[in-house]
Amino acid sequence: MFDIKLFFLIALFPFLIFSQKGETINHIYEGNKEADLEKYSEAEIKYRKALSISPEETKALYNLGNTHFNDKNFDEASQRFFQTQKFSKDKSEKHMAFHNMGNVFMKKKDYAKAVESYKNALRNNPKDDETRYNYALAKELLEKENQKNENKDDNEDKQNKDDKDKSDKNKNDDKKDENSEKKEDDKKDKNKDQEKNSKNNKDDSSKKKNEKNQNRKPGQLSPEQIKSILEAMNNQEKNVQKKINAKKVKGSPVKNVKDW
Repeated sequence: MFDIKLFFLIALFPFLIFSQKGETINHIYEGNKEADLEKYSEAEIKYRKALSISPEETKALYNLGNTHFNDKNFDEASQRFFQTQKFSKDKSEKHMAFHNMGNVFMKKKDYAKAVESYKNALRNNPKDDETRYNYALAKELLEKENQKNENKDDNEDKQNKDDKDKSDKNKNDDKKDENSEKKEDDKKDKNKDQEKNSKNNKDDSSKKKNEKNQNRKPGQLSPEQIKSILEAMNNQEKNVQKKINAKKVKGSPVKNVKDW
């Protein structure tokens, strides 16, 4: 009894496999018809039904990726193309999957990943002219992007340097202004001190003079006046003495000098 059941299952196994494969192919076929009519949502449903039966069916994965690409769902498309090249054993399928991954990245303007994808596609089919053309175009766009980024970085560095120089200049100007204002304030303070000292000196001199005048008694001569009077008196006395001496000389007798 056990042997009969085992035989029965073994006999049915090829039929079950064939049945699943046929159902998968049928869903893929129906999906292709919907995709040709640009009915991408209906096509997606058919391809997903095929994958629910055979999750690693590369034709379903590849065509589902194309459906997402045409529907501009680039992230989903990239994922399906990646799965296609992962599960496929056929170099031609790998080439097409990598090629279409490159197309996805070109749409997303991710030129670095596009270059790598086309490069992988050429490893599986070096003679494909379209892949070689797209590879060259992606490289050119990547170089232009890198050059643009370098120029942008240079401009940003220059702008940052200019901003720093301008900031430093403004700081120096502010410092100069502060120093100039400080010098001006110091000068004003010095002038004020000088004016104050000059005024104080004048006040002291005037005060002393007033005190001197206040201490002098009414009718009292100043030291200068006394000095002047004394000098005049001395001069008068000298003049009087000279007159007296002149009279004495005139009245004296002259003696004869002896000759030897």
